[in-house]
Amino acid sequence: MQTDILRKKIRDYLGINPLSLWTGHKVLNEEDCDGYTRILINYLGSENDVIPAYLLIPKGEGVFPAVLIHHQHNGERHLGKSEVCGLAGNPLQAFGVALVKKGFIVLAPDSICFEDRRKNIKGVLQDQENDFSQHYNEMCYRILKGSSLMKKVIDDANIAVDLLKNHRKVDKDRIGVLGHSYGGNTVIFQTAINEEIVFACSSSAAATYKNKMENGTGIEMAEVIPGFNNKYDISDLIKCIAPRHVLLVSATADKYSKDADYIVVKGRAIYDELYAGENLEHKRYHGGHALTKERFEDIIKWIEQVVSKI
Repeated sequence: MQTDILRKKIRDYLGINPLSLWTGHKVLNEEDCDGYTRILINYLGSENDVIPAYLLIPKGEGVFPAVLIHHQHNGERHLGKSEVCGLAGNPLQAFGVALVKKGFIVLAPDSICFEDRRKNIKGVLQDQENDFSQHYNEMCYRILKGSSLMKKVIDDANIAVDLLKNHRKVDKDRIGVLGHSYGGNTVIFQTAINEEIVFACSSSAAATYKNKMENGTGIEMAEVIPGFNNKYDISDLIKCIAPRHVLLVSATADKYSKDADYIVVKGRAIYDELYAGENLEHKRYHGGHALTKERFEDIIKWIEQVVSKI
C-alpha cells in the first residue's frame, strides 16, 4: 500500500527505534482524586533516561480507552505533565482531568527538557535562561551527531504508547493521542509512524514547512530535521495516518496552523482512496493560537464520539 511505503520511508529517515521498548514503570506516589486516581510514575526513555509522568485512572475495574497527552510548549518549559493534569498553568490545557472523568485512562509524561526533565531545576519553577539553553543544546548536539531531537521525542512517545498497551486496565484497541501546539506537532509525527495509535487529535499544529518558511514563522526545535523538507512535508504525515481517525484543529489567525486547509486537501485524497474520508476531520475556528473553552470542549466531545464508534 502507498501509505505503508511512505510511512516506512519517513520512519527510516528519522531513524525511529522499534516500537516495543517499554521495560516497566515505577510508582512514586498515588493520590485519590475526584472520581479517579492520580499516580506519579517514572519509566526509562529511549536513552535510558528517566521520564516522569502522571497516570490518571478512573475508578472501577475497566477496561478503559486510553489517551496519551503530549503537553504544549508556550515558552514555558517549567510546565509539562502538571499542566495537563490541572496542577499548574492554564486550565484550558488540563485535558487529562477532563478525559479521566469521562472514563479514559490518561498518560501525561514530561517531554525532554520540560518540567522534571530539566537538568538545572525540577518541578514547576521557571528558570528561563537555563531552560532555553538546555533545549537548544539537546537539538544541536543531536544534529551534530547526524540525528534529530524529533527522533528522541518520538522514540520516547512510542514507549509511552507501549506502556499503555501493556496496562491491564487499558483497552488495547482504543489507544489515542492528543496534543496542542508543540504537543500537536508530536501527535502528527508519532501517529504517522506508529500504527498502534487508533485515533489522534492535533490542535494548532497543522502548518507545512513550506508555509512557515514563506511567512517567516518559527520552527519548533524538534521539527528541525536536517533535509526532511527536501523529501517530505506535514501533508505527507497526514497521509500516513490514513485510514485512522484524526482531528486537526486550526484557527484563522494562527500562524502555526495557517495552511491546515491545504494539508487536509492533500490528505483527503488518500483517505478517500481507502473509503475513509469521514475519518479525516478538520475544525477551523476564528481566533489565534491559544486554546479557547469552545475548542477545549469540542476536542473532548470529538474524542468521546470517535471512541464510541471503535
